Amino acid sequence: MIKCFSFILAILLFVAPAHASDLPVCGYEVVHSYPHDQQAFTQGLLYRDGHLFESTGLRGKSTIRKVRLEDGEILNKVALPPTVFGEGLTDWKNRLISVTWRSGQGFQWDIGTLQQTGTFEYSGEGWGLTNDGARLILSDGTPALRFLNPENMQEIGMISVTLNGRPIANLNELEWVNGEIFANVWQTNFIVRIDPANGKVKAVIDLTGLQKEFTAQGNEDVLNGIAYDSAKDRLFVTGKNWPKLFEINIVGCAD
Repeated sequence: MIKCFSFILAILLFVAPAHASDLPVCGYEVVHSYPHDQQAFTQGLLYRDGHLFESTGLRGKSTIRKVRLEDGEILNKVALPPTVFGEGLTDWKNRLISVTWRSGQGFQWDIGTLQQTGTFEYSGEGWGLTNDGARLILSDGTPALRFLNPENMQEIGMISVTLNGRPIANLNELEWVNGEIFANVWQTNFIVRIDPANGKVKAVIDLTGLQKEFTAQGNEDVLNGIAYDSAKDRLFVTGKNWPKLFEINIVGCAD
């Protein structure tokens, strides 16, 4: 995905402000690592009913997948139309819902068979997607997170995400975790924990060092992919073309 975000800006927006204020900066510990398809350009990730569901990107290579956590085996996979660039993914009732980057087109899939059951349209770009149990939450590369009605896909609200009063763009993969929105910040090693009521970043999770666990293939192989198992309170993270998926605990900051 061709999105411009400088490393220097990442440092200015995250490391310096976070350490210069009372904003908690969390670390991590690896609980377990699992195999992950290194050809998967991960865009969206979720855990449900004992399996991972994953969306991958790149035109002509975008897919929706059902994956076995323990060994990374792809149990089912369907391709998106070759003209679109797959992005975020979430679940709603018996459906998976996915968005695309610049096509303004989303898809609905039967969660059991992965057969396409519908399409919808939205304005702007699509990056990440999750839900809070009542609304879909969409990121689009700007500091805005948009709320959608999951029954008709109409926009019903919006918040602007800020860190220490400064807007934060490039919010990518999203996950709803214990009443907060977790968001990967594209081309950084950070996940931000967002208050859904006001868009303020409550804490930053610094995953610097996680990529030392494997050999990356290229510059696009960045952190992107968050899944939460609410039944067992397990948090999983991975990245684009990463050969591993990690179960981690967040450490070093108050919940």
